[in-house]
Amino acid sequence: MKLTFIGADHEVTGSCHFLEACGKHILVDCGMEQGPNVYENHEIPVPAAQIDYLLLTHAHIDHAGLLPLLYAHGFRGKIYTTAATKDLAGIMLRDSAHIQMFEAEWRNRKARRSGKEPYVPLYTMEDAEGVMPLFCGVAYGKKFSLCDGIEVRFTDAGHLLGSASVEVWLQEGDIRKKIVFSGDIGNLNQPLIKDPQYISEADYVVMESTYGNRRQGEPPDYVGELARIIQETFDKGGNLVIPSFAVGRTQELLYFLRIIKQEGRVRGHDGFEVYVDSPLAVEATHIFSRNVADCFDEEAMDLVSRGINPTDFAGLRLCITSDQSREINFDPRPKVILSASGMCEAGRIRHHLKHNLWRPECTVLFVGYQAYGTLGRAIQEGAEEVKLFGEPVEVRARILTLSGMSGHADQAGLIRWVTAFSEKPRRVFVVHGEDAVCDSFSALLREEYGLSATAPYSGTVYDLAADVCLESPPPVRVVEKPAARRASPVYARLLSAGQRLQAVIQHNEGGANKDLAKFADQILALCDKWDR
Repeated sequence: MKLTFIGADHEVTGSCHFLEACGKHILVDCGMEQGPNVYENHEIPVPAAQIDYLLLTHAHIDHAGLLPLLYAHGFRGKIYTTAATKDLAGIMLRDSAHIQMFEAEWRNRKARRSGKEPYVPLYTMEDAEGVMPLFCGVAYGKKFSLCDGIEVRFTDAGHLLGSASVEVWLQEGDIRKKIVFSGDIGNLNQPLIKDPQYISEADYVVMESTYGNRRQGEPPDYVGELARIIQETFDKGGNLVIPSFAVGRTQELLYFLRIIKQEGRVRGHDGFEVYVDSPLAVEATHIFSRNVADCFDEEAMDLVSRGINPTDFAGLRLCITSDQSREINFDPRPKVILSASGMCEAGRIRHHLKHNLWRPECTVLFVGYQAYGTLGRAIQEGAEEVKLFGEPVEVRARILTLSGMSGHADQAGLIRWVTAFSEKPRRVFVVHGEDAVCDSFSALLREEYGLSATAPYSGTVYDLAADVCLESPPPVRVVEKPAARRASPVYARLLSAGQRLQAVIQHNEGGANKDLAKFADQILALCDKWDR
C-alpha cells in the first residue's frame, strides 16, 4: 500500500495522487496546472497504459484537465466519479481541447511567419472524445467494489455540482487501511448545491488547503452587494464584467441576478441585460437542471417545486457563437457580462477585458480564487497595464472583488471538516494550497488540534501499511527551459505509444500461439518500416 504525491503539492492546481494497492495502479485526479508552476512535478511512476483505475473528485480542470493527455499516452482504464461530474467533465474536457487546439493554431500562424517549428497542442478533441467512454458514473453514498481488496465511496464535498470526497478502503492480507481524499471542500450555505458532508473515520486523510490561511467571517449579503455594484456601474454608463468559472460560479451568479431582477433592486435601468458569453457555461447550466434531485439544496428544490427555474430570468442572453460574442461590445447600453475563464487565462473573457479594462466607467468584478501568476491575479492586485493579444491595455476600470464568494471552505470550514472524524486520523497530508499556506495550515493542525499533519512535496512516497515515509525528495523549483531544449510533445506521445504496446503485449500473455505469432509479425513489420 503506497501513496505517491504527484501534483498540487505546495501548489494550488494540478491535483494528482498515485495509489498502489492490491496489485493495482490507481490515480486520484489528474489535473492541469493553471498559471506558472512553482515546483517541478514528479512523473507518474508507471506508464499511462499501466494505470488500472482513476478516481475523479470533480470536473474542474485543475483536477480533471489532463485526462485527455493521459488517454493520448495510452490510458484505457476505468474512470469512476459521480454521475453529475461525468456529465460536466464531458463538456469541460472538450472545451479544454478546443482551447488547446485554438492556441496551437494561433501560435502556428506566428511560427510560420518566423520560420519556427510548429507548436503541437497538449491534446486534441479526438483525445477528449476518446477518454469519455472510460467514465463510470456512481451515486453519492454508494459503497462499491473497485476490485478485489479495494472498496470506494463518493461523499458530497459541497464544492461544485457532483463534487466529492473519495473514501477508499484497502485490504491486503490481514492489513486493512482507509484513506480519504477530500477533493475541494465547499463552503456552507452556497446557492443551489448542498453543504459538504462529513466523514466519520479514516486512517489517512489527504486534504486541500486553498484557503487554509483565511477566515471569511460571516457571509456577506451577496445579493445586496452585487445589486449595489451593478447600480453604481450602470449609473456611470459602464459595463459590469465578471470573469467567472463557467461551471459552478456562473450558475450561482445567475441565481443572485434572478433575485435582483425579481425584487427590482437596480433602479433606473429596467430590463437590463445579462450576457452569459460562454458555450461551456450554457451547457453546464443545462446539466445543473438535469441533476436537481441529487445535488440541489432545500431552498433551490423549493423553487423547482413551484415551477421556478433558479437560474433563469427576463433579460438573460446566452451567447454561443463567436458572432454573438463580438456583438456584445458593440452594444452601448450598460450590461452585465459573465464570461470564462474565471482566472482570465483563456477564453472569451480576454476579449471583454480588452474592450472594457481601459474604460473608467466600467467595473471588473472578481468572484473566485485567482491563482498566483494568472492574469486575473495581476489585475486583482493592482496592475496598471496588462497585455492582451499582444497589445498593452491600460487598467482604468474599477477593480472589485466580491469577498467571501468562493466554492472553497475557509480555514474554519477546513478545520470543521477535518475535526469531524470520530477519531484522529493517523496522519493528515495537506495539499492543494500555495507554498506557505500548506506549511502554515499543517502547522496549525499539529499545534492547535493535535493532528499528525504534514505538507508533502511532489515525489514524496508513503507506505500506508507500515505508516512510514519511504521517500521525501527535496523540492525542485521550476526553471524554464529554452524552447530549443524542450522535449517534443510528439516524441513524448511516441514513447507513450511504445509503453502502451508493451502493456498490450503483457495483457496477451497466455493467448493462443497462432494469435501471438500474428501479433509479433505485425509488430516486426512496423519496426522494419520505421527502422532507419
